[in-house]
Amino acid sequence: MENSDTTLTSSSLPPPPPVSAEEPEPKKLKMSTTTSDDEETGTKKRYKRRKVAIFFAYCGVGYQGMQKNPGAKTIEGDLEEALYVSGAVPEQDRGVPKRYDWARSARTDKGVSAVGQVVSGRFYIDPPGLVDRLNSNLPSQIRIFGYKRVTASFNAKKFCDRRRYVYLIPVFALDPSCHRDRETVMASLGSGNELVKCLECSERGRKVVGLVGNRKQNLELEAVDVEAGISSNRDSGVTEDVEVSLSKGDDNHLNEESGNDNKGGMNCKTGLETVIPVQEEGTPLNGESVNNSDILEEEKVNGEDKPTNGSRFCYGEKERERFNKILKCFVGTHNFHNFTTRTKAEDPAARRYIISFNANTTLVVEGVEFVKCEVVGQSFMLHQIRKMIGLAVAIMRNCAPESLIDEALQQDVNINVPTAPEVGLYLDECFFTSYNQKWKDHEELSMKAYEKEADEFKMKYIYSHIASTEQKEGTVALWLHSLNHRNYPDLRVINEEAIPNNKSADPKEAITDNKSADPEDATTKNKGADLKEAITDNKSADPEVVTE
Repeated sequence: MENSDTTLTSSSLPPPPPVSAEEPEPKKLKMSTTTSDDEETGTKKRYKRRKVAIFFAYCGVGYQGMQKNPGAKTIEGDLEEALYVSGAVPEQDRGVPKRYDWARSARTDKGVSAVGQVVSGRFYIDPPGLVDRLNSNLPSQIRIFGYKRVTASFNAKKFCDRRRYVYLIPVFALDPSCHRDRETVMASLGSGNELVKCLECSERGRKVVGLVGNRKQNLELEAVDVEAGISSNRDSGVTEDVEVSLSKGDDNHLNEESGNDNKGGMNCKTGLETVIPVQEEGTPLNGESVNNSDILEEEKVNGEDKPTNGSRFCYGEKERERFNKILKCFVGTHNFHNFTTRTKAEDPAARRYIISFNANTTLVVEGVEFVKCEVVGQSFMLHQIRKMIGLAVAIMRNCAPESLIDEALQQDVNINVPTAPEVGLYLDECFFTSYNQKWKDHEELSMKAYEKEADEFKMKYIYSHIASTEQKEGTVALWLHSLNHRNYPDLRVINEEAIPNNKSADPKEAITDNKSADPEDATTKNKGADLKEAITDNKSADPEVVTE
């Protein structure tokens, strides 16, 4: 009995309950230890992700557009990396934008800039100072203005009602006699015709000094003392070109403008407000010095004064009304398959709605006068805005009739439309009207809070880039030489009517209206033209980079 009692007693010494009771205790300690570690280290795991809309701007020079594209330098690529480095995106989501609900309001083409671009996503916005951290990790040509909290279902692309783009076109581009097509220039050789001035421009593939149109410096020369001893290093080879520019009424224009003490004065005839140029006063274009006495001397040819009848082209009331009338033809819902690439006429995506399109104001930047073309629409296709501007300019220069726009908007007509250079285009603002009306208790999504910063960025980077590019490279001036019937046969004739005021066009080569022809063959192309020399419609463009 003792043995049995002893056995029972010894077996009860290591009871299993205490062992099992000790097992959960370490687990509780581990859980409490993990929680305390997070609180002590202060890692971003303790912060919650917030759905926000980020407002920012960028200058598109050097970038292959907005949308991320493998192997290409894009705005989106740099922005995503900055979000990660700034702590807004965790390590496991780096390079995978779908994980943080990434969306953009608009995509822009190569070289196109933006002032009111918006992207949305779920980011860590704490600790405070995210905007400063982002800007410190981005190049100066990309600036973050700020962010606003939005609803969990917000999407920057789907909730964007409309978008406003601006295209700055130099005033001289609307002058039919300025930078004529190369064939017309060549035909004028030896005749003493003023068109010869564009020969160097078209031959060398660059701008000729003194042929960029309205120069702000020239507007100020009248107030400068004629006896001022400022040396001139102007090339003697372009003296004739400058003489031609002055003969068109530059001196007359000086008298009209020089008396205005307000540097951001009013445009001739229209009274439209102009913008103060970024370039400092007295600084000539292209690094040249300008002497008023030199200008006055160049007004004389063979010892005789050049006639100054005030015929110099000016974006006055008459020109403004005509240009706005042309742009208004695009307003409404139309089939824009002729104004993009790789989109068939029967594709529903070809139908777009343009809310407004006007060119009511002018501005002067670094000596070059521009017309500000503003277009508002729900969405845009690849190259659509640049092609609309291209055709409108061709009509203003009398290279095509106004009726060509109606023809180009027809679904059963195929027309090759000119594409204006990308340098003058930028995204001005994205609108979220429906969202703001529905969610009135949330922050309003608009650029109102960032207007001052946006204007400063616009003047410092976008406007200055557009003006300097035109001065140094003459991008628009060179493009104007391509607006001829050799490159774009479809501009020649429409509705059995020859292009008005185009003396270089041969009436015998006019193409009759082909409306009665087979619909499959219903095009207005000039079959007799040299197809090998026709300019293709940007077929090499990157399909991933699309302007919305």
